[in-house]
Amino acid sequence: METGKQEKKYNNIVLIPTDFSEVCSNAISHGVKLAKFLGYKVFILHIINKETKSALKKKNVGIDYIDSRLKEYKKYYTKKYEVDIETMAVEGSIFSTINTVISEIKANLMVMGTHGKKGLQHVFGSYAMKVVEESTVPVVVVQKRSFKSGYRNIVFPVSNDLEPRQAVHWAKLMGKLFNATIHIYICPEKETARRTSLAIITKQITTVFDTEKVAYNINTAPKSTGFAEQIISYSVIQHADLIMIMTRPNIDVAGFSLSAWDEKLMFNDAQIPVMGINPIEYGYQYYEWSMLA
Repeated sequence: METGKQEKKYNNIVLIPTDFSEVCSNAISHGVKLAKFLGYKVFILHIINKETKSALKKKNVGIDYIDSRLKEYKKYYTKKYEVDIETMAVEGSIFSTINTVISEIKANLMVMGTHGKKGLQHVFGSYAMKVVEESTVPVVVVQKRSFKSGYRNIVFPVSNDLEPRQAVHWAKLMGKLFNATIHIYICPEKETARRTSLAIITKQITTVFDTEKVAYNINTAPKSTGFAEQIISYSVIQHADLIMIMTRPNIDVAGFSLSAWDEKLMFNDAQIPVMGINPIEYGYQYYEWSMLA
């Protein structure tokens, strides 16, 4: 049969790594609620590594402690939200193992809890940004802020240097799912050619939203410098529930520190969740030059 020739790419799954900390418990709550809206299944994952074994030794408990904690999560959240939940404990590295699990279970999305830029600890150590930037699926980074009633106001930054068009799929999905308003926030340009390019990009994005009947508005940042800080301030004013960005791992932009930019947004003091979307799936050539219909 023709349908048997193509392997299913995704299984409608939200993956949630946990180190059993409070902020990761909030990520589980956030991810389960999001999965319920999406109609997705949830996989809660714990990576067993040196930190895990050290923590177990300090608690004077065996490896079965991990399974018991995961079972508690499954029982509690399944009963409370009526979402299909599976749990996994896998020995390995948070970098390679998470992506291996994503590939094996064909997850669509990951929700990850962090303690903020200065307090990253537990399983994710000081490498949370690397986990996000190397993820093969979009990652929603959450701190202690609760999910509440979903993503009603989504801030969608647009600039020439941080190509946003491949994030439109997720903006469209979340906009329709939560009946949200997408707040398109543009980084101003001084050069005519770059202003023209930005206008084309913005038009392509709004055409998709118009076609899909997704509510949006457009605002421009007051200045071209300090765009990350302006995004956060604007998001606070708009009571944003989510900031949606494209990350650009391993791509250099002249005069622009991408890692620092991503970190400022993802670990923002307002604790607004941030969805980071990597262009890995499409390859960089397609990423740079693809045009939305």
